Amino acid sequence: MDDPTTVSNQRNQSAPETPRLNLPARMSDSSVYLENLPSRTMHINRLINSNYNGSPSRTIYSDRFIPSRSGSNFALFDISNSPTSAEGKEDGSGTYNSLLRAALFGPYTPDKKDSLGSPACRNIFRYKTETKRSLHSFSPFGLDESVPGIIHSPVKAPRKVPRSPYKVLDAPALQDDFYLNLVDWSSNNVLAVGLGNCVYLWNACSSKVTKLCDLGIDDSVCSVGWAQRGTHLAVGTSNGKVQIWDASRCRRIRTMEGHRLRVGALAWSSSLLSSGSRDKSILQRDIRVQDDFASKLSGHKSEVCGLKWSYDNRELASGGNDNKLFVWNQHSTQPVLKYCDHTAAVKAIAWSPHLHGLLASGGGTADRCIRFWNTTTNAHLSCMDTGSQVCNLVWSKNVNELVSTHGYSQNQIIVWRYPTMSKLATLTGHTYRVLYLAISPDGQTIVTGAGDETLRFWNVFPSPKSQNTDSEIGASSLGRTTIR
Repeated sequence: MDDPTTVSNQRNQSAPETPRLNLPARMSDSSVYLENLPSRTMHINRLINSNYNGSPSRTIYSDRFIPSRSGSNFALFDISNSPTSAEGKEDGSGTYNSLLRAALFGPYTPDKKDSLGSPACRNIFRYKTETKRSLHSFSPFGLDESVPGIIHSPVKAPRKVPRSPYKVLDAPALQDDFYLNLVDWSSNNVLAVGLGNCVYLWNACSSKVTKLCDLGIDDSVCSVGWAQRGTHLAVGTSNGKVQIWDASRCRRIRTMEGHRLRVGALAWSSSLLSSGSRDKSILQRDIRVQDDFASKLSGHKSEVCGLKWSYDNRELASGGNDNKLFVWNQHSTQPVLKYCDHTAAVKAIAWSPHLHGLLASGGGTADRCIRFWNTTTNAHLSCMDTGSQVCNLVWSKNVNELVSTHGYSQNQIIVWRYPTMSKLATLTGHTYRVLYLAISPDGQTIVTGAGDETLRFWNVFPSPKSQNTDSEIGASSLGRTTIR
């Protein structure tokens, strides 16, 4: 072996001193002095700077596989996925770094199950199937609320509809007949109800009950309908007559004839009153003239059980026990539109107050569907199978929603959002078919009636945007009273 002292003396005697490599003694270190390296370095540089072309038969791929690190466990590397001291910098670099980190790695949420001793942490970068993400998740900044400098708009919570009625009225002798229309709510906030052979008025502001009329033992009430001003009430009878009453004075103004059988449907259009009967006809009556009716509309092959004028008073929709839905104009004696898609009686009819020409209709037990029509283009828009007999439909004036009441076999009340027809609420409580439905003048409350001889009041729709005060309807005391 070499003597360390001899090697040290040789190093001290050489001038100038040059660095040597630590080589075995048998090799000549003069050949590997660093002073001989410049020539080799120049040769390597020439190779690097030259245009080197690889073999043409070999394909070179430059793309790299970048794995998703959203499921990575950075705790194993002692890497923090949240900004630390950088957030305090005044130049905003901390905010930028946190945004960039969130965009690249995603929000960091430590997994409680993944500890250093658990088997789940054996694979540091875990591959997992991507789940369905919202469109907001594709934003480069994500939806991490912890990221400073980003203000997210608040998510509107779904509106809650009370599941129980705020008031219940006993309504003795309220008939369980699908083809009748015995409940209507006036623009003056007065509810009219036909019970047996009598009509009662219930004031929603004062809860006062007034007996309007008594038809006698030989007649009964089949339909009631308020005029648009809310001062006059039309009453259809089982004898085929239509009576007009002044509600403020409780005085009958006139009686009009023309039908041979019961009058189960009524609809007002200004001073024009339409009446539908079991004799399959619809009579148009102008109460300003002495004639009992101005025209007769023929088309249905069975009892007319549904009548509704559009909000612009230009179109009349009628539904019958012949499973047909017809649309008439002001001057026609024959239907201008015929819809024959329903497979059961059509009693439930509602015009949209939000879109001109949008009509909704519901079918009976064998149909169970709510259908939507565009009477302007004569198009069938959509159909929703509700699973139960559709008895009534009414549209909200305040929002684009509607409510339906049902009979066999669920006896439920459903609040729908249009046009998605998603259910906002399903209300139960009636033990019989919910055959009668009316809406309050402010558009917030509905009243439902059934063969269980009860009237139930529900707050289902929001108030109009211009109205900040609570409705007078809900100011009455809660509890259960009788209407007669």
